[in-house]
Amino acid sequence: MFGSPVDFSFRELNTVSDMLSDEPNPGARPLKRNSEQKILSTTLRLNNNFLSDLTGLMDTLSVLYADPMRLAWLDLSFNEFQHIHPVLTQLKELRLLYLHGNRICKLSEVDKLAVLPFLHTITLHGNPIVTEPDYRTHVISTLPHVKMIDFSAVTKQERELTSVWQRSRNPRKSMSHSKVD
Repeated sequence: MFGSPVDFSFRELNTVSDMLSDEPNPGARPLKRNSEQKILSTTLRLNNNFLSDLTGLMDTLSVLYADPMRLAWLDLSFNEFQHIHPVLTQLKELRLLYLHGNRICKLSEVDKLAVLPFLHTITLHGNPIVTEPDYRTHVISTLPHVKMIDFSAVTKQERELTSVWQRSRNPRKSMSHSKVD
């Protein structure tokens, strides 16, 4: 990854477009910019704000970032999200996604992230979904590349148990794989 993180945490943002009328928090290192003054970074911190949706995210990123599609780390923790916004599926380079401390209630929301091939770290603790039965198993099943969930490594044993869990939930599919034509 290149460049310092772009940090809009604790800025009382209500919408992502509010970033356009604000300056990021100063970091240990100054932000690198290209000749058009667009930020050279693959990280965005929007934690501890009042965001409830991500409408306008791609437009806002396009104004701020030199290459918004290379965003690899997005921190949306401690906001007001009840749903995982579909715009996240456009960020194909996303590797780390922090969603802890929000209001996500349905495990099916995680399913939207299955199209992100490089997503290896996700946090969801502090959301109502963590109380759902099979929460962690569902996340592992839905996001097969995930290596860390809620700052805890996914173990080989968990992957094996998830495989068994998947087969038990869809016995027809596992039977069709065992048949020889």
